[in-house]
Amino acid sequence: MNDMASAVTANGGLVDVAGAIKIFSQASSASADGLSTDELSQLLRCCGIPSLVEGGPQTPELSLAVEICSTREFGMVIRAGLAGAEQHVDRYFAKDQASISAATALTDGHEFFQNFSRSFCYQQLKGAVDDRQLLNCFSAFITLANQFSPANPESSHVIESLEITSFTCRETVLSALEGSCQFRQTVAAPCPRPIAKIGKLLHPESIGIIGVSATNLNFGRIILKNLLGSGYPAEQMCIVRPGEGQIDGVVCVDNLSALTSKLDLLIVAIAADAVFDLVDQIIALDVADAVMLIPGGLGETESSRSAAEAMKQRINAAHLQENGGPVFLGGNCLGVVSHPGNYDSWFIPRERLPKPQKKNPRHCALISQSGAFMVTRLSKNPWLDPAYMTALGNQTDLSHGDMLSYFVDQEGIDTVGVYIEGFTDLDGLAFAAAVRRAQRNGKHVIVYKAGRTEAGQASALGHTASKAGDYLLCESILTQAGAMVANDLTEFDDLLYIASCLHDKTIGGRRVAGVSGAGFETVGMADSIAVGGFSLEMAKIEPQTQQRLESILIAKRLDALMEVRNPIDINPGADDEAHLLCTQAFADADNVDAVLVGLDPLSPMMRTLVRCSRPGFDLHDDNSIVQLLPQLVAVQQKPIIAIVDGGSLYNPMAEKLMDQGVCVFRSCERAMQALAKYTRARMPVRVD
Repeated sequence: MNDMASAVTANGGLVDVAGAIKIFSQASSASADGLSTDELSQLLRCCGIPSLVEGGPQTPELSLAVEICSTREFGMVIRAGLAGAEQHVDRYFAKDQASISAATALTDGHEFFQNFSRSFCYQQLKGAVDDRQLLNCFSAFITLANQFSPANPESSHVIESLEITSFTCRETVLSALEGSCQFRQTVAAPCPRPIAKIGKLLHPESIGIIGVSATNLNFGRIILKNLLGSGYPAEQMCIVRPGEGQIDGVVCVDNLSALTSKLDLLIVAIAADAVFDLVDQIIALDVADAVMLIPGGLGETESSRSAAEAMKQRINAAHLQENGGPVFLGGNCLGVVSHPGNYDSWFIPRERLPKPQKKNPRHCALISQSGAFMVTRLSKNPWLDPAYMTALGNQTDLSHGDMLSYFVDQEGIDTVGVYIEGFTDLDGLAFAAAVRRAQRNGKHVIVYKAGRTEAGQASALGHTASKAGDYLLCESILTQAGAMVANDLTEFDDLLYIASCLHDKTIGGRRVAGVSGAGFETVGMADSIAVGGFSLEMAKIEPQTQQRLESILIAKRLDALMEVRNPIDINPGADDEAHLLCTQAFADADNVDAVLVGLDPLSPMMRTLVRCSRPGFDLHDDNSIVQLLPQLVAVQQKPIIAIVDGGSLYNPMAEKLMDQGVCVFRSCERAMQALAKYTRARMPVRVD
């Protein structure tokens, strides 16, 4: 890292970050009370920041504070923003306006400065400070942070916090007025988990189950029935239960020692108080490569936390073994549905959650700490139909970062949805790094981060024993890494759905066109183009497109009622073909990147009902938009999104379109907002 430090320049001169590292190393080894004023001055001077800690400045203080600090989830973080009391007014600003944060392991001075330059804080400094001074400061602090990071095993100390709370500027030269630096000794990081064994968890060739009742429908018995019902071969399974020959056609063995061969996957569905000793047996006997811990009560309650933590340490120690030991999923785990692995180990009876088999190839994965979150998503949105659904529970071993890292490397998986209540130590950093790798590989990660309020954080601790952490920091780091972070559960559903539908489509820009026979819908489309600091734009109508649309209106005798504009209101008198032709005209335009079309299900001119009093005028007719639109969507590389804004009477219409691969939303607002956020994530260069 010293070599990297020597490349940092400011005002044409080299910054001696290597010297700063030496100063900090010497000071931290000699004291546990933080750096003295003189030591801090020397450190800052090496970083290119003169110190004016003695005497008052002749120029006003700047409203700027810069800090590097150690966080539990993300390792070292750099923050820059409004100083003093103004640091507490983030809530009154748009996101990333009062202050900017980033994980130092995932950024550099140039990238951080670019983000900072879009903030309100920078606008207050503009002209007073030379940009090179800010770049120098950020670059030096980032290098120093990465050297003394909890993620750096070669460092003996970690910078707990290095903060400059007050700056001044003379002739555009940045100088420090007040600051502090605290540090601590490095704590050994957890052993790396053998995440390659996740492959055994998701694609097992042998499965064992502990906790199956021979007489009652307990969780273990439900899991067994779901495994058999999903098509997993009985001859590749065994049940650990003494005194039984077989249950539901699956052979039983008396105990773990009686297993004749090592299992790919062992599912544990016994009472929580018996799990701790069983885990020790599993490790000692080396009976499985992957273990699924179903029981709750393994860290969610105060009484179980110390025992659960001790078990976690024993599992971690097992990863030091030559073969890495087994990987554990859970506890408090709903289970896994792996379509490629041909099994369903959820303890939800199949009759309560129909899982329709879709014709289209599955290319989505869902990772969730909450099993109920996955069940609800699938129940409400069967068209998501993920290839994998994994419940992490308490993250006793396998974590969000582990699972996402595995899926990033899986061919055929291009979209991953993740529900997070909290990260384990340094796993937020691992997860963000996997997000960035996914983005570079053309894959998309959609995140809902729970625990954004104190009440939510307390609930997360009681649900999956998770420390929720700083929500705004998490949102900022994951967004910078390339994740689409949903603001609420509905937006999560929408983003996961649109990303899954449109992954193979071309996102050429942010110019959209809209078509509808309902006037309110065209207005709603135009009103919904902005999300956060990003906005789509309604495309201008080129002369060729103008003529084509006018010809359609004339042919349909709608020209006397409507004018050509974008979005275009084609009147309730427009039939199925008119909707299709106008959509195609916009989709063919070179200056249009995506098309939204409202399909007006209540219009008497549209074939949108399963049965209609008008003979041959239902959605099964060859001239129905339900039959016509999928053909256009299949051959058109631009995104086309259909809107079916109607009640339950029109569910069959929406479902038929979705079954044929059409991206369908039930309101124009949700469609446009989802498209805006998705477009922002897909565009190669973001415009804020």
